[in-house]
Amino acid sequence: MPLLADVSTLDKLRALVGQQVLLTDWVTMAQPRVDLFAQATEDFQWIHVDPARATQESPFGGTIAHGFLTLSLLGKFYGDHLSFPFCEMGINYGLNKVRFTNPVRTGRRVRGRFVLRKLEEIAGGLQMTYAVTIEIDGEDKPACIAESVVRQYFKPAFGSEGGAR
Repeated sequence: MPLLADVSTLDKLRALVGQQVLLTDWVTMAQPRVDLFAQATEDFQWIHVDPARATQESPFGGTIAHGFLTLSLLGKFYGDHLSFPFCEMGINYGLNKVRFTNPVRTGRRVRGRFVLRKLEEIAGGLQMTYAVTIEIDGEDKPACIAESVVRQYFKPAFGSEGGAR
């Protein structure tokens, strides 16, 4: 799903401060994704990786995704959607105010909702602060809410060859 507005210039991006700029496509938290995350993090708690036991003992009726797996999707969402024609590289610079508000049962779908809270020019680029909500399909309560800080760095020609600021 594309950005919700034209961001072909820095002025157009500035005009979006305070607005929702992205609602991503749904991503399924399938068990293989949860298992791969468990392998990468060496976090093999039964609530995440043992469907038989989780069906018997979990209050959720089965396995749930790791909270940080849900949060790790932010990098995917940024890479897939939050790039600008006047920038060449973006990096996840940090997180503030992270709250895991609802577990994601394996097999459920999640998506990201991004509101551009703040935009600051930094040496060579921009620092943007987003209010991010990771929603769970069919549930009122989100999986996660956070404030995410991302840096985008200008293309070398920006500013010297007509990149409208």
